[in-house]
Amino acid sequence: MTSVLVGVTDAQFNAVVTKMDAARVQLEAQKADMNEALDTIWMLLAGMLVFFMHTGFSLLEAGCVRFKNTQNILAKNLIVVTLGFLCWYAIGYAIAIGVGSSPNEFIGGANFFMDGFWGAKESFRVWFFQGAFCATAGTIVSGAMAERTQLKGFIIYTCLMTGVIYPVVAYWGWSGSGLFNNADGKSLVGPGLLDFAGSGIVHLTGGVGALVGAAIVGPRKDRWELPDEFNGHSIPFVVLGTFFLWFGWYGFNPGSTLAMKTVSDANIAGLVAVNTTLSPCVCGLIVFALRATVVQPKCLDVGGFCNGILAGLVAITAGCAFVKPWEACLIGMFGAFFYQGTSMLMRLLKLDDVVDAFAVHGACGIWGVVALGFFGNPKDGMGGNGVFYGGDAIATQLVFPLFVMAWVGVLSVIILLPLRLVGALRLGDEIQDEGADIKEHSPPKAYNDAAKS
Repeated sequence: MTSVLVGVTDAQFNAVVTKMDAARVQLEAQKADMNEALDTIWMLLAGMLVFFMHTGFSLLEAGCVRFKNTQNILAKNLIVVTLGFLCWYAIGYAIAIGVGSSPNEFIGGANFFMDGFWGAKESFRVWFFQGAFCATAGTIVSGAMAERTQLKGFIIYTCLMTGVIYPVVAYWGWSGSGLFNNADGKSLVGPGLLDFAGSGIVHLTGGVGALVGAAIVGPRKDRWELPDEFNGHSIPFVVLGTFFLWFGWYGFNPGSTLAMKTVSDANIAGLVAVNTTLSPCVCGLIVFALRATVVQPKCLDVGGFCNGILAGLVAITAGCAFVKPWEACLIGMFGAFFYQGTSMLMRLLKLDDVVDAFAVHGACGIWGVVALGFFGNPKDGMGGNGVFYGGDAIATQLVFPLFVMAWVGVLSVIILLPLRLVGALRLGDEIQDEGADIKEHSPPKAYNDAAKS
């Protein structure tokens, strides 16, 4: 080394060192820029897939209602997305993600109307991605209350769901300062919550809202007296909607890595995609088999098959990054029985949930969160903490769904019951008989050649 430096003056040596330092700084800046670009591309792509799920919800819900209410349910889907994002812009994000200088563990309170985003422009991608999740929680409710809910009442509930109810739950689990995942990575009952992509935070929230909504608005006129007249008008729409939702779920779950700049990020996303495939396959097949061989009328039920697939997707959403593929299969298997049992119980109690929203999103949302109290080996280094492997997450995974059900349930009753009492929630019998499309929409038919029924 000494021989190499012979004849090199101190000034020349210092100049070389300065250039090397400048190159190093430039390289680090380029690396940071590239990482930021990669994360932004990843989250925008994932957010677009989640946004595309509303196509699936629209097709599924349209297929599950009678043709005379097709435009009405599609209008509600459009309302959820448009109003939902505006409420997210105004106050939802601030409550869900806005961690102030002195945060509390219950609710956020910063970045209302995107205040402060210009100083932290990476927040824009987070706003878009998380906003798509928020709108999903609202859409879950629309299907359960279909065919007998007034638009004005639904609008009021949607604004409060996307502006307050869901954001508070998201703050508890995802803000990094909430009741169930605080700055120390703990919850109020033990370890921090494990809910990678929202079995509890998103789906259980929407599912509980759907259950309360279906109960308070009441069943469709003659629903239980003439059950055969309430079959959905398009099974092809239901199947297409299911495939669209499944496709969008590959943004919902893998996108929840929130980053794609390292090998670790890529490996986690790959595992998540695998688990997001296996669980719904197992769950859907079991539900299809149960309805064909055990559950009356023991026929091949394509709509049930679709809901089984969705139930498996909901069940694995919490644990998709924390469990091995064989565990994902088991989670999907148990999810099938939770879905089918809840669906049968809803009918037994004469709770008219048009799309089985609570059975799919509520019951399987609970199971998805609770499952992580049992599955997921801490020694695998994937963040699992299941009791089957000596983990201690079970208390948090059991208590969190109870908090969500209490919060969403009570607020939903407070909002929806007064609306029902003042006549702003339920459609009148005449409108239900003729169809909301004919009575409230222009043009009066979703299909010009549709026969009246």
